[in-house]
Amino acid sequence: MSRKVIDCLVNVHFGETEKQPGWMLAVRDNYFKGAKSMFDAADMSELLDEMDEQGVEKAILMDNLSTPSVTARKFVEARPDRFSLAMGGANLLRPVAALRELGAVVADLPVSYAAVGPSFWGDGQYPPSDAVYYPMYAKCAELELPLCVNTGIPGPPIPGEVQNPIHLDRVCVRFPELKLCMIHGADPWWDVAIRLLIKYPNLRLMTSAWSPKRLPESLLHYMRTRGPKKIIFGSDWPVLSQRRLIPEAEALDLPSDVLDNYLFDNAQDFFFAERGDAGE
Repeated sequence: MSRKVIDCLVNVHFGETEKQPGWMLAVRDNYFKGAKSMFDAADMSELLDEMDEQGVEKAILMDNLSTPSVTARKFVEARPDRFSLAMGGANLLRPVAALRELGAVVADLPVSYAAVGPSFWGDGQYPPSDAVYYPMYAKCAELELPLCVNTGIPGPPIPGEVQNPIHLDRVCVRFPELKLCMIHGADPWWDVAIRLLIKYPNLRLMTSAWSPKRLPESLLHYMRTRGPKKIIFGSDWPVLSQRRLIPEAEALDLPSDVLDNYLFDNAQDFFFAERGDAGE
C-alpha cells in the first residue's frame, strides 16, 4: 500500500460502556446492520494491524471531556506517532468550566480537533447558529483548534433538523477565524453543504460514517473541480472498517492528486498543521 491515509474519526471507546443506550443499539442494528462485535473493547495491536495494512499513518480517536476515554488516552500515550484525540462532550449549557478544561487538555495532550453533535445533546433543540455554541466557537478560534460539527440526518432515532448545514452559514459569517469541519457527510443536504464550502475558506467536510461508493456524484464533481482541498476522509471505525472504506475510496473516479488530498493531504493541512499555519 503506497498511498498515505489519515483516518480522522475512529472510536476506540465503545467497549468502555457496559450497556449501550437503546439509540446506539438501534444505529448498529437498524441503520448500519453492523456486527454484534461493534461495541467490543478495542485492541490496539489489531487496530494498528488494520492501519498498517491500509496505509493509515495516523488516526484521530474520539474522546470526551465529561467522561474521558481511558482507552483512547492509553492508545495516544503508547503511540503518539500514530494517534491523536478529538474532544467532544463539552457542557455548552455551563461553558466556562468546560472550556477551561478543554484548554487544559489541549495544552497537555495531542488534540487534533474539538467536536460537537447538535442532535446528540440538549434533546436536539439547539442548532449550531444558536448562541449557546458561541463560547465554544470563540474558545476554539482562540486556541486555533479546529471544530467538527455533525451535519446531515443522524443514524440514531433522534431529531435531525438541527444538523442541517445551513445553520453553519451564520456561524461562518460571525466566526471567520474558526476552522470548522462538517462531519458524517451532509445527507440529504449535500448541495447546501457544497455551496457553503465554496463560500467559506475555513470550512471543510469529512465523509466519516459514509461508504465512499455511496457518496453523491455532486460531491465527487465538487472534489474534481472547485473543491480538491475541501473534503477529508474518516471511517467512524469500527462502525465502518478501514479495510472496507479505503479500497472503496481508491476505486472512486477521482484524479490521483485529488484522491491523495482526500485521503491524506487535506487532513494533514487542516488538523495537523502548526497552529497559525492552516486555512487556505
